[in-house]
Parts: sequence; C-alpha cells; structure tokens
Amino acid sequence: MNSSARLRMTIICAMFVAITAILAQVEIPLPLVPISGQTLAVGITATILGSRYGALAMIGYMAVGAAGAPVFAEAKAGLSVVIGPTGGYIIGFIVAAFFTGLILEKTSFTLANAMIANTVGMVITLLIGVIQLKYVLDLSWAKAMAGGVYPFIIVGLIKAFLASWIGITVRSRLSKAKLLPQTKAA
Repeated sequence: MNSSARLRMTIICAMFVAITAILAQVEIPLPLVPISGQTLAVGITATILGSRYGALAMIGYMAVGAAGAPVFAEAKAGLSVVIGPTGGYIIGFIVAAFFTGLILEKTSFTLANAMIANTVGMVITLLIGVIQLKYVLDLSWAKAMAGGVYPFIIVGLIKAFLASWIGITVRSRLSKAKLLPQTKAA
C-alpha cells in the first residue's frame, strides 16, 4: 500500500473513531451498563473496514477516550473508564472489530455473512465486558450476567442486523468508489 493509500485509510479510521464517539452518546440507561450506540458503531466499522482497520479504529477510539476526550457513553472519559466496571466492553470492541472483519475477509462481504460476523462480535464484546464487570465490581457470575449480558442480547441482535445492513451497503459503495483497499472477498 502506498503512502497516499495509507493516509486515506488513516483518515477513514479517524472518521470511524468520530462516528463511534457520536453513536456512544445515543443511549438507553440501565442500572449497571447502559445500552448505547457504541456497539452499533463497532459493527459498522468492522463490516466496512475489515479486521485490521476496524481494530485500529477501535484502538484509536479507546486511546482518545483514555486520554481524556469525552467519547465514551454518557460523555465519560479517562483511563479510569477503561479500567473500570464497563471498560471490558470498550476493550472488547477492539477484539470484536478484529474478528468481525476477519470473518468477513475469510468468507465474503455479504449481508448473511455480516450478520454472522456481527453476532460473533457481539458475543465477544459481551464476554470480555462481563468478565471485567464481574471482577471490578466483585459480583457473582449470576449477577454479572444478569446485569452485563442478558439485557443486551435482543438489542445486540438488532444492532448486529443494523450494523450488517448499513456496513455492507456503505462498504459496497466505498469499494465501487475505490476508497477502500481491495480484498479478495470484497
């Protein structure tokens, strides 16, 4: 990849950091962990950018928030959020974006494959998130699952579908405009 293509992808990753920050402010409050647009943004990002750039965008998102920019849900910021009760979900975004993109790269960028990939991404995010939630708050597994997983399954599936549909649509258009690196599965 030449320097102009690298610059373009850096700018695109930065745009997805911003999109994630914006969607993080759309939320439905719940007692332990709010339902926010962050996970929708993660799925859209991974579906459009693939594994490498999707994960890089989520690393950028976490770094910007950890550095103090109020980009996390409820306009929270700081390293304390990343190492706090809900920080596992933010860390999970990186892993989820990587594996969501990887599944699509290894199969093909279709709506059906994106739905599978985004569902896997949702499970990864919830798994990493609930582990940190459990240990930081010293909860039993039953309480951690009740507060950090179960309320998010149905909404997560809806967001997985939306991320898949939006992501595949946008990716197709960006690929046609030659704004994304070409992959064998694109």
